[in-house]
Amino acid sequence: MEPPTQPVIRPFAPDEAPLYRDIRLEALRMNPEAFGASFEQESTHPLSFFAERVTSNVIFGGFQDGAVLGTAGFMIQSGLKRQHKGTLWGMYVRPEARGTGLARRLVTVVLDHARGHVQLVQLTVVAENATARRLYASLGFEAYGLEARSLHVSGRYLDEVLMVKTPV
Repeated sequence: MEPPTQPVIRPFAPDEAPLYRDIRLEALRMNPEAFGASFEQESTHPLSFFAERVTSNVIFGGFQDGAVLGTAGFMIQSGLKRQHKGTLWGMYVRPEARGTGLARRLVTVVLDHARGHVQLVQLTVVAENATARRLYASLGFEAYGLEARSLHVSGRYLDEVLMVKTPV
């Protein structure tokens, strides 16, 4: 019996917007506390919204046997005075792929991509998400602030930790 293959990590192609839409909406539905966006709002958008997102950002997917197991987005901040900064966003790994190292690989690919484009990468993570915070810290991200009551989800407020990795 052959060992299972590792997921291939690569950017979503423009024609893969339906795959991206499916995993993005799943992420927002299953873990609403982890994202600033909401399932209720994004689920009303047409497929063209997701196609635009795939082409205007770099969104990496972990692909295995035709399925997408995880995503991580990267965006260079706009404006002459901010274009030295990038943002890691939209990080999500499906439950069946958690604990496999896929999240680490996705973040590493984002950081590899960011080199040569930006001088630092920022992200936010819900303070209660200790697993994600440990992952980011192990990859060199440092906390530089806390946004109290950053998100309001299901009647409760969540704080977000602001993290940065510099140099990339």
